[in-house]
Amino acid sequence: MVRPSRWWVIGLLTVAAVLPSCGAPAPPDAGPPVLVPGRPGEPARSMPGAEAAQRRAPVPVSPADLLYVERMIPHHEQALTMAALAAGRAADPQIVALAERINASQAPEIAVMQAWLERQDALGHPHDEDPDGGHPHDGSGMPGMATPTQLDALAAAGGPEFDRQFVELMTAHHLGAIAMASDVLVTGTDITVSEMAQDVTVTQSVEIDRMRALPAG
Repeated sequence: MVRPSRWWVIGLLTVAAVLPSCGAPAPPDAGPPVLVPGRPGEPARSMPGAEAAQRRAPVPVSPADLLYVERMIPHHEQALTMAALAAGRAADPQIVALAERINASQAPEIAVMQAWLERQDALGHPHDEDPDGGHPHDGSGMPGMATPTQLDALAAAGGPEFDRQFVELMTAHHLGAIAMASDVLVTGTDITVSEMAQDVTVTQSVEIDRMRALPAG
């Protein structure tokens, strides 16, 4: 998987190679051109060195970045709650294995997001208001979140019925997380948050495909 922080690939072209093609010396402050790979499915393009240097300059964290991380923590926590129910309830061992993978990936991601928020708080960037309604820390107003009633029903189920409910709820949950990640990739500015969102999109898309391939899917 290509991470945004590695998208900048410097194309070190010498002046001797550039002069014959353009017929005139490059401005002294332009710097070497930079080859910038596009997003998945998009072609790479060449960017003037001066523009690349400006884009690599630090960009302030946006409210969208802060809100995404604050909302994604309880979103991940609910996924862990559902995953913890699989042991002893699921009939399909693939469901148990999927739940273990979810726990192994999302628990460390929560720790990373919490550390990122603590760093933003130290820098004076607190943000606790959710424009979509609800409070970002309680999980309300987020796509894909299971209701308390649905969680109770999942906890009470067992065997194939648990598998069916788990796949249904977790698929919706993952789709919600992908929607949130897609939004912040457009509206956010922080490179670390962008990397988090890219990871969520790739990892959870793969898990959705696996769930849809299961008999319960």
